[in-house]
Amino acid sequence: MLLIFFAIWIILNGKITLEIALFGVVISVAMFLFICKFMDYSVKKELKLFRNAWALLCYVVVLLIEILKANWGVAKLISTSRYELEPVLVTFQSPIKSKFLNVILANSITLTPGTITVSMEDDIFTVHCLDKELATDLDDSVFVHLLKKMEEKEAHNE
Repeated sequence: MLLIFFAIWIILNGKITLEIALFGVVISVAMFLFICKFMDYSVKKELKLFRNAWALLCYVVVLLIEILKANWGVAKLISTSRYELEPVLVTFQSPIKSKFLNVILANSITLTPGTITVSMEDDIFTVHCLDKELATDLDDSVFVHLLKKMEEKEAHNE
């Protein structure tokens, strides 16, 4: 977060000089100390973020690929006039224990065209699918596998 504060400071100033950089460091440290004191943030959380940055980047790339694939699939479903869509609600239990990672899973499902997460209670998901073809293997998707790996890695690091 400290680096993000400093980067935002430099971007908003539009140029880098010694005094802008020094003043930016002071302001960034002050803001970082503020969020540590009043917003339940810590250096430990900062290090955790850096440890997971590569996995998160890989997840975003996979998410974008899945969104493109789903766009293509939904476009084919809609444009094919001889096939009638059969919307369906699917309920499944996520194998992921982390509430945060389950929220990421729910948002990933919703971002993927043709599916919308209707509800998420603990680890039980209800998903509306545009067609029953899209409802297969939601609990065993690539998203679940990647998030499960992230969760196992985090548990191993603690």
